[in-house]
Amino acid sequence: MTHNGTYVSLYDLRVKMVQKALQDNSALDDKLSFDLAVHVLHALDHIPEKSR
Repeated sequence: MTHNGTYVSLYDLRVKMVQKALQDNSALDDKLSFDLAVHVLHALDHIPEKSR
């Protein structure tokens, strides 16, 4: 059996999740919410870990 699905990276799934949250809670269009989602994820991914 073969699988004909399309690969979607975890990053792309995260962007779509943030984009949906932004659109559900604002009047942002697709392009603007996507661009903002990319910036939000970049910021979240670069929060420094607490020093021990």
